[in-house]
Amino acid sequence: MISNSSRFFLATLISLLFSSSVFAQTWDVYDLQGKLKSRAIFERIEVLSETVITGKNQDGLFLLSRELKPMVDLKGTEIYQYLAPWILVKGPQGIGAFHEYGQLVMPLEYEEIQTYFNYLLGRKGNEFWLFERGNGKTTALGTLEEAKLTKNGMVIIKKGESYYLPLSNDPERPYQLLQENDGKYLLAKESSGYGIINIDGDYVMDPVVDQLEHTRGDYFYGFDENQYLLIKGDEVQSDVAYNSYHKITKEGDLMLEYIHGKLRRVMEEDGILFDGVGMESVQLIEPGLYNVRFRENKLGLLSKKGWLVQPVAEADWIKGGSEGLFPAGKNGKSGFINQNGDWTIEPNFAETGIFSEQRATFRNSDSWGLIDREGRIISEAKWDEIKEFSSGTAIAKAGGQYFILNSSGQTLNELGFDQVCRLKEGYFLVEKEGKRGLLNSTGQEILPIEFENIQVEKPGFFIVRKQGLSGVLNEKADVIFPVHYQQVVPDWAGNQILVKELYVPVVIQEPEPTNGKRKKGA
Repeated sequence: MISNSSRFFLATLISLLFSSSVFAQTWDVYDLQGKLKSRAIFERIEVLSETVITGKNQDGLFLLSRELKPMVDLKGTEIYQYLAPWILVKGPQGIGAFHEYGQLVMPLEYEEIQTYFNYLLGRKGNEFWLFERGNGKTTALGTLEEAKLTKNGMVIIKKGESYYLPLSNDPERPYQLLQENDGKYLLAKESSGYGIINIDGDYVMDPVVDQLEHTRGDYFYGFDENQYLLIKGDEVQSDVAYNSYHKITKEGDLMLEYIHGKLRRVMEEDGILFDGVGMESVQLIEPGLYNVRFRENKLGLLSKKGWLVQPVAEADWIKGGSEGLFPAGKNGKSGFINQNGDWTIEPNFAETGIFSEQRATFRNSDSWGLIDREGRIISEAKWDEIKEFSSGTAIAKAGGQYFILNSSGQTLNELGFDQVCRLKEGYFLVEKEGKRGLLNSTGQEILPIEFENIQVEKPGFFIVRKQGLSGVLNEKADVIFPVHYQQVVPDWAGNQILVKELYVPVVIQEPEPTNGKRKKGA
């Protein structure tokens, strides 16, 4: 029988072994030539940026030096988010924030923290706090319906039915509406009308306009009394870029001006894009592209820079194109026209795509094929989908499988893949039955399809994962780091590679008894 003291000793030993298996993980640090520099003990290490490295061990979560030495206790259990220069850390009581230099600026007790370079906005329930980096102070904003930190660093709050700008020169001024957009200026509304506010919270257009809405960037479209306005925001005083007593309609991104009831001008955000007599209709094809139809059924394709296709084509529609050719339709069929409005490929197809590397897609049924610039069929229509060509290849799909095509429409892989992804480095990441491999830009195999994951860090440096373990291979599938690590983390700014060793627990075995008796001291 095992005594109670022995049971306690074994339980304690097992507990220590388990604790070690969780926290006592060895990280080897190598230089880029493969020379071992140092070792560190951490459960997890994360390289968040060129200057920010964090690590977690049995003592806590830390901001680390380049040599992986703990510098700052982050007081939490995990990194919640890194938005330079702020490190958001999660702990048992909530989320907090550190500056990347190590300063704790908001304790780990918030439900949500919004970030901007100079400000942090924290929330607990309906209560909000604002940290200002300039003075290092945190201010209570109180209980609010809403609070928002905009992308330009403005704070908008809502109390009751009114909005406020607590960082402005008049923080108690109520607004009926404060609306952020993709530009630098807020759309504001008061009882007197609409106006425009800069990032300091000051009006650059007083709230006197009857109607106002944001269009794009720093531009606005408005109506005041009996005139239409196109306005450009400015830090000091907004500019009325265009005004007219004639009607200007706005439907989405399409603005048209009518003179004496007749369509006369296509407008852009700050004025006239095109002024033409004889226009009958304008259709927005995609942002910045317009089909403009004139009398005698002439159609042109207009862009922000002028005519892409001269308005002489006898077509029902023209789409944005490439390589000097534009998909166009007539009588329910599709072909291509050039910049002069001439048909270079007659409209004989049910649908066409755009040209890429002298090849375009077409279909007459549900399947797609390839044609050249003369309209000759290169590849018969047998594909469910064909993506654009790049560097002489395209990705096509048929029967739920993906293939890589060359410029002649021939497949570079006999057996299809479940997924194919073209990477920015020029490789193809392919997947089959849950396993991944890597091909070069011409479709030749670099790494076989046997890995759970492949991460292309840079050309010739591939972090692979197989049977739960990680390693690094090069373009010849040669081993840089063998596939027996728990994790591989590059630190390119530090010219070093961090590899996490597989933990192997030490097992202490009790000696076997001799002649049925336990050895003394066992």
